[in-house]
Order: sequence, then structure tokens, then C-alpha cells
Amino acid sequence: MLDLARSLFRRKSSELSSPYLLGTEEFDTAAAAERMRVDRNHSMVSLLMIDLPAHRRLETEIQRFERTMAARLRLTDTAGLMRDGRLGILLPDTPASGAWKVAADLCDTFPVGGDRPDCEVVVYPEHPPAGKREATGTSPSAVGGPAPASDGLMRAIGNAGASEFEKLFIDPCPTWKRTIDIVGSTIGLLLAVPVIASAAVLIKLTSRGPAFFFQEREGLAGRRFRIWKLRTMRTDAEALKADLRASSEQDGPAFKMRNDPRITRIGRFLRKTSIDELPQLWNVLRGEMSMVGPRPLPIDESLACQPWQRRRLHVNPGITCTWQIYGRNMVAFDEWIRMDLDYAARQSPLLDVQLVLKTGPALVLPKGQ
Repeated sequence: MLDLARSLFRRKSSELSSPYLLGTEEFDTAAAAERMRVDRNHSMVSLLMIDLPAHRRLETEIQRFERTMAARLRLTDTAGLMRDGRLGILLPDTPASGAWKVAADLCDTFPVGGDRPDCEVVVYPEHPPAGKREATGTSPSAVGGPAPASDGLMRAIGNAGASEFEKLFIDPCPTWKRTIDIVGSTIGLLLAVPVIASAAVLIKLTSRGPAFFFQEREGLAGRRFRIWKLRTMRTDAEALKADLRASSEQDGPAFKMRNDPRITRIGRFLRKTSIDELPQLWNVLRGEMSMVGPRPLPIDESLACQPWQRRRLHVNPGITCTWQIYGRNMVAFDEWIRMDLDYAARQSPLLDVQLVLKTGPALVLPKGQ
């Protein structure tokens, strides 16, 4: 990794010996702005990542490479240091083949041999707009550069889709948040066990089938996990969902019905009081969820979200969040997502405590159902 470069470019670009390359935080911001532009304009962006050989990581060598980039790149392109120490270049409205051409041009300034940079290209979004689609795993030899097998010019990892692009800029769960989650879920489980056990017995006595319901959901960075819930519906509820889709009272990909016929008698009470969600404290303890965060959607609903809506996956999903408090299915799906994105941008210990304290009253108010 570029240890010297990392220490150098962590400073603000105005403090660098050459301000051409953005620092890590500034480059993260530029990448976020570019994603929003792409989502709004339905365009695309390629990210070229360059790992310089060890002996090319001296400040003088990096400054020389900066001059090379400044001469080759467009005014609309943005170069900076990435979190893992590699150099990153954002190339708006550029397909993978164009990004590999830029990589070949930049690497041609190095002597032929094994000390040339390693490069990787990812494209956002995974499915570019019509007319801009192409084979994203293009090799350097196909775009004008020598094949990596012959002289070590590049290691063609290729494009793994939009999720791979976003994973490069997603922060791990903060230490303060994970600490709150462990303490809160441990205490919560100890207090909730009698309630969960009693509810499980009532479920078994009033309907056929298991007491618990498991479903695959998408979490942080799109990682899938099995969510725990007390069963509140008939055992064939998933099979009936498609037939009821037209009756959903929630716009967008999410499915919600105020008087869902699949819900059992005891299930209606468990949902109204949110007792059915208590087993998710186990998901929190395991690190798959958080006490506070966007509600995780079923896989089919999450995959149906637009790219800008899937930015809700940049933080851990949670048991409660802003949407739980301000209306649940009383708001449009876009507004629901904006609440999630607002939380993702503002999350803090104080905000988490405030949302947890407001969740209880929200459950018993009419607007929360």
C-alpha cells in the first residue's frame, strides 16, 4: 500500500506540495457527489484505481505521476487518494473500455516490466444506460495497452457492479454504535426472553406452524442475512404475497397492507405492539443489525429499489429508525427512503438515543400503525 502517499494525502489538498490530488476525505465526497449525479441524470461513471509499485511511492515519484495525470485527464475527471492507499480517478460518462484506455496511457509512461502499476476498474451503476453498455471486464490489451500477462502492466480485475463501487466508500459500523448495540441487545434480550417465550406459546396455541419466522434481508453493503421474527402470518403467507401485491397500500417496491388477510389474530396484536420484532435483538448482538438504522427490506423489495434508494445500505439496518416514529406506511416510499438517508448522514450517539426513546410512544399512537 502507499504508506507514504496515505500519510501525505490525508491532509487537505490545499496543504499538499501539489494540490492536484484530493485527500482521502475530499475524494470520498467527490465520489458521493458523482454517484448522485449519475442517479439523477441516469448516466454512468468509471472508477480507475491505481496501485503504484513500492519504489514509485516516494513523494517525487508521486508528484511526477500527478503531472502525467494532469496532462492526460479531462477537467471533469477527479483524482485523489483512496482509503486503501491507492490512487483513484473518477471518469464521468466513461465506460470500462475508456477507463482502461486511460490506465494504459498513464502506465505507458513507466518502463516496460514488472514494476508498472496494478490497475482495477469498477463502473457505477451495474447496468449502465442503454447505448452505453458493454463488456465491463475488458482487458488492457483490448483497449490499446499490452496484455497484463506479458509485461505486468495491469491486473485486470474487471467490473463487479455498482455494489462493488459503493463498497469502496462505505464506512464500517462506528465503534460507539457497535458498543451501544452490544450493551443494548444484551440487556434487551435478558428482559425480552419471558415476553418472547410467552408470545411463542400463544402463536403455537392459536395457529399451525412454527413460532418463529426467518427471512433473508439485505444489510450493510448489501450483505444478506436471516432476520428473526415471531411469526404473525399464516405459514403460506409468502406464496400469497404475489396475489396481494395489487392491494398494497405502500407505493414503491415495499409491500404493506393495513388489513393484510394473511395476519393471524395473535399476529395482529404482536405487530401492533412490535413484540414480533423483539427476536431481532439477536440479529443486533450478532452484528447483522443495529438498534437504530433503516429497516431491512426483503431481498426482492430491496433489489427493486432505485440506485439512489439503495444508498440506505451504507449503514447497518436497525430495529427502529426515523420512519418507525413518523408514520410508518403513512408516508410515500421516496419520503421513507429520504428519512433513512438523512439518518445515515447524521447518525450520532445522541440521535440514536433520541430515536430509541421516541420509538415507544410511536408504537401506541394511531399514526404509527
